Amino acid sequence: MNKTAYITGGSKGIGLGVAKAMLAKGMNVAITGRNRESLNVAIEVLNKVGNGEILAIESDVRDYESEKNAIGQVLKKWGTLDVVIANAGVGKFASIEDMSLEDWNSVIDINLTGVFHTVKASIPSMKKSKGYIITIASLAGTNFFKKGSAYNASKFGLVGFTQAIMMDLRQYGVRVTTIMPGSVATYFNGHVPSDEDSWKIQPEDIGQMIVDLLKMNPRTLPSKIEIRPSIPPGK
Repeated sequence: MNKTAYITGGSKGIGLGVAKAMLAKGMNVAITGRNRESLNVAIEVLNKVGNGEILAIESDVRDYESEKNAIGQVLKKWGTLDVVIANAGVGKFASIEDMSLEDWNSVIDINLTGVFHTVKASIPSMKKSKGYIITIASLAGTNFFKKGSAYNASKFGLVGFTQAIMMDLRQYGVRVTTIMPGSVATYFNGHVPSDEDSWKIQPEDIGQMIVDLLKMNPRTLPSKIEIRPSIPPGK
């Protein structure tokens, strides 16, 4: 699979799992993150995976110019961009009374506006390559819950955003999909994965799904995909 991918939030969790799956298929992969130390650790892991080349870039999705610069680095190194995985995200959970302005803005700026920045910066390259844009939303984008005002708002917004840009961009041969996972074994919100998370969706499962999506005939587009653990505890 001779393609080049750009993954935001790629130093751990879902982003890292997707990067592994793509490298194993021989793709060239650029991952981004705000922390150089975490990126360096991820590079050590990814260098052992497959035949594709890997590039780690410091970028903050909250900053449009930062994303433009990161994508420019990808194009400078490989000359093309075929796949964009808008994965970077955070979670802040509190009742509306306790939700701080800082936490609200952080969630919206990263989970929603950050995806806008990534996608906006990638459109010229995507149109040229007739590429594939995939956003990582959540089942929280359709199921609201207590203390989820910021997170629900960001993910409901992300689902709507992705479906709208799917209709904007398909006329250029650019495919757009949003994936809405349930419980995933990641470091999200300070959690440290352990054996107790074995029932959850694993990052490599999402990586496998995305690789399979890339193999689909371009005439067919799964525009919105919900995935969840098969057997949650106590069920």
